[in-house]
Amino acid sequence: MPGFAHALRLSRAPAVCFAGMGLVWGSFNAALPDIKGAMGVSDGAMGALLIWGSVAAISMMTLAPRLGGPLGRAALPTFALAMAGALALMAGAGSALAFVPAMMAMGAATGALDVFMNARLSAIETGAGRSLMNLNHALYSLAFAAAAVATGAARSVGLGAPAILGTVAVLVAVLGLTSWERDGAIAGLARPAGHKGGRLGLLPILGGGLILAGLMTENAVEAWSALYVERDLGGATGAGSLAPALMALTMGLGRLAGQGVSARIADRTLLRAGLGVTILGVALVIAAPGQAWAFAGFVVLGLGVSVVVPTALSLVGRTSPEATRTRAIARATVLGYLGYFVGPPLLGLIAEVAGLRGSFGVILLVLAGALILAQALTRRG
Repeated sequence: MPGFAHALRLSRAPAVCFAGMGLVWGSFNAALPDIKGAMGVSDGAMGALLIWGSVAAISMMTLAPRLGGPLGRAALPTFALAMAGALALMAGAGSALAFVPAMMAMGAATGALDVFMNARLSAIETGAGRSLMNLNHALYSLAFAAAAVATGAARSVGLGAPAILGTVAVLVAVLGLTSWERDGAIAGLARPAGHKGGRLGLLPILGGGLILAGLMTENAVEAWSALYVERDLGGATGAGSLAPALMALTMGLGRLAGQGVSARIADRTLLRAGLGVTILGVALVIAAPGQAWAFAGFVVLGLGVSVVVPTALSLVGRTSPEATRTRAIARATVLGYLGYFVGPPLLGLIAEVAGLRGSFGVILLVLAGALILAQALTRRG
């Protein structure tokens, strides 16, 4: 426990951002059946609407390296507060026309914040000489789980998405204010002017591909799991919110365990084992004849995927030269988070044709490709 407390003190600013982002997406994904129902759109139309968030997120992640220098230590609190404001905007979105700008605001704020908080955390890791990625990513997952459970409980007693998301937005804004640091500048995101060397090479691309597979699995399954349980498996209103909550909770616990396990198990073994367990979990979800089997699948899936992204990020940061480390982390993050934002709309579009079971099958193919990337990345690590 003292070790965890010290790690939290070291990484306080990015830690509250990870937690805040978990609250945002946990409440949003758990409330998605109500949001979708209020707009009266199909799975495919919902997927098309979610794409706007992906476009905004990817655009901001591309611009983030240019913004990090000028914003300095204000980068984390600025975009944490922007994320809270975007969720408040979503709380008031009662139609498809209002949903699009709210979704774009959420995507833009969280996209930029993802780059900044991972880059800042990598710098803190390097300075402290210890791994902090698993712990901070665990905070995201645990906050996601808490928000999903609370949202499910609120939905079951009749509270709507506006009240739920508005309340969470206020809490996230308070957390965002605590992310200010005296010395929190994020240096090294952009290539120095006139600098001809420092090529990043293949390492961040391999790491980014693994992160993409992990985050596509996490966010796509979390986004559609509540609807899958309530519609395809006959769950009651609010019961579906338990699916993303269980998955996020087991991911959080897996990452807390990974904070210590990563020091004793080789990265290659940890990645392969994590991907293998994740594939088993997705297979259980697809084959589930009822809610109980699906919930078991989400638990297994969460435990497996929990170690993929933190281990890949740590590998990229640890094996990159000091002069290019922050840019390598940023590039891997930008590539990887394509999966986070593209996954949910992609599965929605596929579900329109093949159903949600068929769309989850696409995740199995992505994870099979990730096994190949893990082999290539760990050879370099």
